Amino acid sequence: MKELTGRAAMKSPGAPSLRRDVERLFWREIRKGMTSEESAVAVGASPAAGSRWFRERGGMPTFMLAAATGRYLSFEEREEIALLKARGAGVREIARRLGRDPSTISRELRAATPRLEAGSSTIVRLLRSGKQTCWRCAPKRRSSSRTSGCGEYVQERLSGEVRRPDQTPVSGPATAPWKGRNKPRRQDRRWATAWSPEQISNRLLIDFPEDVSMRISHEAIYQALYVQSRGALHRELVACLRTGRALRVPRSRARQRASGHVTEETMISERPAEVDDRAVAGHWEGDLIIGTGRSAIGTLVERTTRFTMLIHLPRMDGYGIEPRIKNGPALAGYGAHAMRDAITAQMATMPEQLRRSLTWDRGKELAQHAQLKIDTGIAVYFADPHSPWQRGTNENTNGLLRQYFPKGTDLSRWSAEDLRAVAATLNSRPRKTLQMEDTHRSTQ
Repeated sequence: MKELTGRAAMKSPGAPSLRRDVERLFWREIRKGMTSEESAVAVGASPAAGSRWFRERGGMPTFMLAAATGRYLSFEEREEIALLKARGAGVREIARRLGRDPSTISRELRAATPRLEAGSSTIVRLLRSGKQTCWRCAPKRRSSSRTSGCGEYVQERLSGEVRRPDQTPVSGPATAPWKGRNKPRRQDRRWATAWSPEQISNRLLIDFPEDVSMRISHEAIYQALYVQSRGALHRELVACLRTGRALRVPRSRARQRASGHVTEETMISERPAEVDDRAVAGHWEGDLIIGTGRSAIGTLVERTTRFTMLIHLPRMDGYGIEPRIKNGPALAGYGAHAMRDAITAQMATMPEQLRRSLTWDRGKELAQHAQLKIDTGIAVYFADPHSPWQRGTNENTNGLLRQYFPKGTDLSRWSAEDLRAVAATLNSRPRKTLQMEDTHRSTQ
């Protein structure tokens, strides 16, 4: 093209931008807990557009989610005005049909009829005037503070240096450059003072009680960090927040937990009352103790006698050799299928009267609990979120087992025979709750 015309080819203007009301519907879907891609498809936009909206606004809608008040003409009204005007309708007739004041229609016709060259079409004027809707509703750029002093205070409390008692700075670990993504998992992070926005906002009231210019809400700090159009603070500073998230997670989405395997009939509230008084043996509590390298050991404790069994969870074939596949098989040894088989084999050694119920935490490793109940006849119940006291016997036992399997060690190096030896040692200890009897004697 350049050889023929002497100039480079003209770039395509691309598809017209989506209207603000479409984006408003998108954020309403986000508020329901849907992902950005799902929300975009639900409102008729492309998944790429949804990802772009979510990223540019930092995961936060920066305008009202309610419908427009009607103070300004909508794009559809402007389109109707253009069509009626082309048909020869007068100002008052157009105003009557739209339910608007004639002066509003008159101002719109004057604003939408600029001095264009002869032959310009009505649709061009319509599109030019329609952009005013986006300009009027465009998010205003806000400063993170009323004064530069407040902004410096915020930034210093977020990303200030860590110092020794003699005020010499500590550099901390070397970290990779910030790439606009969430904090790296199990890697070094930047050392900083890392005050939370709420701490900064409240401390300003104490440090500057008389200076009203040194005031800022914690929400304004979050918006200055996350929203690009209001980026009075550098986006890299999100790495100094405790979560280290590059985008803010909507509250409705954060409430969604990966606990679809926990149904109403498996909640701990549905567990028989005889489990609580510990009068009948055969009710168990279980959990995992985790080590390095994705290693784990399963623990089962009988509530009445405190009899403990340890479950050997060896690596599956291909671990450390085959690349990890998203939603693929859990080769570490404690996936749902591996846990079901391991517990089934362990419970098969117990008589039927000692296989009444099993209370577990809400981990996904027991997602195959329905099949486990079919295979062993033991009913499975799940504790409430963040309620370790509902499995207090198992939590206490896990603490005792940490003497043999400390945190930060590789648990996969121990064989099934080693685990049986540790379990036998623990079961032979006299227990105060059993009047100093061991678990073997209490089961007799």
